[in-house]
Amino acid sequence: MPKMKAIMKKEPSPGATVVDAEIPTIRSDEVLIKVKAASICGTDLHIYNWDSWAQSYIKPPRIFGHEFCGEVVEVGKDVKNFHIPRVRAIRTGDFVSAESHIPCGKCPQCLSDNMHICENIRMIGGDVNGGYAEYVAIPAICAWKHNKPIKAEIASIFEPMGNSVHVVMAANVEGKSVAIFGCGPTGLFAIGVAKAVGARKVIAIDVNKLRLELAQDMKADEIINGKDYDLLDRIRNVDVVLEMSGSSMAITNGLVGLKKGGTFIAFGLPSEPPRIDIANLVIMKEIKIKGIFGRLMFKTWEDMDKLIESGRLDPSPAITHHFPLTQFDEAIKTIKATDIKCGKVVLIP
Repeated sequence: MPKMKAIMKKEPSPGATVVDAEIPTIRSDEVLIKVKAASICGTDLHIYNWDSWAQSYIKPPRIFGHEFCGEVVEVGKDVKNFHIPRVRAIRTGDFVSAESHIPCGKCPQCLSDNMHICENIRMIGGDVNGGYAEYVAIPAICAWKHNKPIKAEIASIFEPMGNSVHVVMAANVEGKSVAIFGCGPTGLFAIGVAKAVGARKVIAIDVNKLRLELAQDMKADEIINGKDYDLLDRIRNVDVVLEMSGSSMAITNGLVGLKKGGTFIAFGLPSEPPRIDIANLVIMKEIKIKGIFGRLMFKTWEDMDKLIESGRLDPSPAITHHFPLTQFDEAIKTIKATDIKCGKVVLIP
């Protein structure tokens, strides 16, 4: 069988291994993609570090990576009969980005146009082999076709950027002041998206000085260190809060700073349940809270295409490093370093 280079979690222990793996054989409902670029997600750091979450979820051996793009080189025999609203017909030679969530297509959520919160959802790079490889097989439903030319590094971040687009669109930020807590990659993308769709003022908040520099690069109107004593004064009565960090303190500060009747979008995942003064910070202020998970399939993808193709959104300042796929360990070290201005890291097979 032909071989390819891939990054694999071979053993139930920290780290990852560059391996020679077999090029996947596709099923009738799948497409084979020659990967052009893949980006590293925080989820992949959990898998690499082999923390308690990864140990409960990943079953080695597993090729991981769920943010990637590439060229379709083979199409399953049933894909031509694949008809789902808003999914573009996929053919050999198409350039696609991958949706990481694999919906079952049968549960009540899938049947009510909510495939992104499918009750039986599986994940590329977690439940099945992923895109840290020269080739990957994915269900055709997870391949988003780009009809216009796009750089591979940008196409590789459509999955995480889609989270940010979903968050911002859910908040209806046009003409409003927006406070974004957390300037990791999704927070950085959210800054760009909020500016692109007409937010009046975008305030970026983080406790990391280097991340705040990246927020400036993404054209935030104001940056605030989350440890500053005057944080609450500077965000008081903001119209919208986008909580991208999962920090319990950020959640509380966001609710305190939000105006009465404002909108709070919860995206970041707290490491433990936060304690919130529901009476005073939610009920008495009559705020609207909405949780966001993943990307709408496929409204979010359409929104991303429009934002990128129009030139209104340029996420490239958030992409700071590129590495060959085989230098995965070096890429991880760069992400973990506390003295490097590191945003999104892209791997090139």
